[in-house]
Formats: sequence, C-alpha cells, structure tokens
Amino acid sequence: MPEEYLVFKGGIYMELVNKGTECPFLCWSCRKKFFSFDCPHNSIPFFDTILFEKLIQTMIKKATQIKTDGKLVSARPAVKAEIPGTIFLAKENAGCPKADVLVKEGDHVNLGQTIGMRHASGYDEPILATCSGTYSGLEKHYYRNGKLTNFLKIENDGLDTYDESVRERSDEDIASLSKEDIIQILKDRSVTGLGGSSFPTYVKLDTGKNIGTILVNAVECEPYVCADSLLIRDEFDSVVGGIKTVMQALDCHDARICIRKKDVDLMNFCISGLNELGEHDIVVCPVKNFYPQGWEPALIKSALNLEMEEGMVPEDYGVMSFNVSTFWAIWKAVKYNLPVYERYVSVSGDGINTPTNFIARVGTQASSLIGQCGGFKGDKDKIVVLGGPMSGTSIQKDDGIITKGVACLYVADSVEYKEETCIRCGSCVMSCPVHLQPVSIMNAMKSMPVDKDKVKQLEPLKCIECGLCTYACTCGINVMDYVKRAKVVAKLK
Repeated sequence: MPEEYLVFKGGIYMELVNKGTECPFLCWSCRKKFFSFDCPHNSIPFFDTILFEKLIQTMIKKATQIKTDGKLVSARPAVKAEIPGTIFLAKENAGCPKADVLVKEGDHVNLGQTIGMRHASGYDEPILATCSGTYSGLEKHYYRNGKLTNFLKIENDGLDTYDESVRERSDEDIASLSKEDIIQILKDRSVTGLGGSSFPTYVKLDTGKNIGTILVNAVECEPYVCADSLLIRDEFDSVVGGIKTVMQALDCHDARICIRKKDVDLMNFCISGLNELGEHDIVVCPVKNFYPQGWEPALIKSALNLEMEEGMVPEDYGVMSFNVSTFWAIWKAVKYNLPVYERYVSVSGDGINTPTNFIARVGTQASSLIGQCGGFKGDKDKIVVLGGPMSGTSIQKDDGIITKGVACLYVADSVEYKEETCIRCGSCVMSCPVHLQPVSIMNAMKSMPVDKDKVKQLEPLKCIECGLCTYACTCGINVMDYVKRAKVVAKLK
C-alpha cells in the first residue's frame, strides 16, 4: 500500500495515510478492528484510529454540504405563471392506489369542486378542481414518482369560477372552530403535506396524543430550491395564520419556525414579522446547515436536541412538524375554504435559459413552465427532474405534471457518467442518514437470483431516498437506484 492513497471524485476526498502496521486495521466500511486484511467487506484497510475517525467526519461533512448555484434562482422574485388551457389532476397517487371519479365527461366543474375521491388503507383524500371548465376524461402523464399515471383532464374556461363551497370565514368564526371542525375542513379541502410527502394533513392532526411543540419546517435544504423562502416573504401573515390554526387545534403554545443558521436574512425577516404581529408563542429556531436537515428526525434533533428512537414517531415525544408551505395551505382552507389550487415552484438548473420562481397552478404541465423560462438552453439532451436534484425523480422529456407536492422543476444538461467498479470506500455507508449499508444492498440486488430474505435483512425500507449515497459515490454509481429497487423487493411477501 502506498504512503498516500488519494481519490477524488463526486465531491468527496479520501486520503488514506499509512502510519505503520503497529496499529490494528480498521475496515473502511464497517469501522470494525481487524489484525489482518481479512475483513468480510474486503475493503481498503486503515491504520490510524484517530486519523480514521477524523477522516470519517470530514467525509460526512463534505457529502452533506451539497454544492449549488442557488443564486441562479434565489435572487428572482416569484411571478404568477400563465394558467394553462388544460389542467391535469392525478386520479391515484403513491399513497392512494384506488380512486373514484365523481363527474362525467362533458360536465362543467368549478374551482374547489370535489370531482373525485382517492382511497388508501385507513383514509380518503378528495380530488378538487383547481380551475373551472369542462371535464374531458382521463389522460396518462408522468407523476412525480416517475410513473405514468391516470390524470383527470379539465379544459380550463379561464374564468376561475368558484364552487359554492368556497367562502370566507370571519376571524370570530375561526376562533370558535374546534379541533374536529378544523380536521373536517382540511379533509374537505384536501390539504396535504406540501414538503413532498403529500400525506393528508387532517390524518396527521387527528391524534389523541398531547402535542407540546410544533415545528415549522422552513429549512429547504435541497439545492436549487427556494420556493419556501419566497413564500415566507410573500405570504408571512398567512403562514402565521396557519401556524396559529394548528396551535388552536392541538391546544399547543410553542411553535418554532426552523431555518438554517446561514439564512440570516430570512431569520431576521421572520423575527421582525413576528414582533410586528405581536406573536410570543411562535419563535424562530436556527438549525444546522446540512443536507438532509429537512428530514423530520434530523430537524427534531437540531431543533429540540431530541434523538428519536427507532419505531417511534414525533407524536410520541409531543412533537408535530409540517412544511411551511403546508401552513399556508391550511390558512387558505380555514379562512377561505380553498383547496391547494396553486403553489410556489422553483424552475432551475443549467439546462434552461432563465431560471424562474413561479406561483403555478396545480395541474400545470412541466413543459408549460419550461416554456415560460425561455425553453431549454443549448442543443444538448436534457434531464428533467420533478422535485429537487437530490431527491427528485427524472422523467422522460418534459411530460410531467406539477402536483401539490412538487416544489421544484430541475433541468440539467444530460451528462454520461462512466460507472466504475465499486472500491468499497464506504462513502455511501458513512453518508447515509438512516445508517443503512447501501453498498451491501446494491450487491444483494446485483446477485442473481436476488435473495429476497437477504435484501429484507438489509432493511432498505428505511431509506428516505435523499440521494446522498449516489452523490457521495466515488465510482459514479447510481447507488440509490439499487436501493429503490430493493425497497420493491422488500415489500414482496
């Protein structure tokens, strides 16, 4: 082994310095001590325990500090996107595999009208029209999970005629709402998590546990995305209204707006706004600067210094968190009885001419927003990602739909990476926030036939699909793709 072994690729440095064989070998993958090269992982041995631990921390830091040119889009204010002539609303989604359509082809529908009902195990989720016009049947398009899905097609009449259910409530009426009233409103208006989960908010609120702290997730750690920070600046009063509504429903008196420490301007803006509104039960809570800080367990640890045990949920600790955009949607539902008919979307990346932040109508095709950004930049093939570049899903061409859970449309030039043989460096293992062994999962999926029991033992279902394993890989391997496929295998009986 040479005195120095240096590898640089994918943003990760690994420097292995031979300090002598008097120290026991350490496996780079599992960090266990061996007194020979006979490690079950067959990985590169390491000689110096102290240096090894320091290097691990450096690796993790570099893997979780994602490079981004956020200035491309963050400096641009949000503009109203053109409302397309045709709106598409998903019939089924990842959480609701079954659905009923409640209107017939040719029927006129109004904005806010219930036109369908999705069904999941344990809950239902209404489908509400996001424009007025004529329902013209089903059409397949790409959903944000990358799968072709049936979408309800509405020919927009351009009038935005509200359904009779849309009405404004007075502040007095809102103050008198019970927890059950608020839950019913959020169910009827189909408010779901806008941070990406798309889980129905009414189901989350319907808890019998005492909630002492509410966390407002305004971290936005995904690179090239600034939809939430712009929403806060444009709709701060509505966000606070949504926070107060949830506090009212849960009888909670401690809410914390969680913002990364480096976003000083945004923190100061929120502090100033809370002071002007005279809010004392809502405070700004600085959290760490890393990816994926927006992941709920990581957010809770940073905000409350609380380590969640495996198998527990935040409610078990008296904590509940929502994305900041969800609070905006909650207020729109409670105050005006409106559904989530529009949302903030960042269209960014080096593959489009003019990165832009939009307030886009839910149901807009990705191609429409790309066109309003001046189209694709250059003649190279493009990669279009629904969601952020780390955790989003690439789709074929630009035939994707902006659903409630899509905060970003990322466009990049297609680059062909040469996938090299895994060198067992352990970058993916050290970077994984849920402490999986992505390299072992990958190898299990590569072996034919796939051993289903072995895959299940590696617990791929814990994966949060943050993309760090792929980002950290020194060999250019799309590790997360193997883990995603392993999750499918692990669900098989």
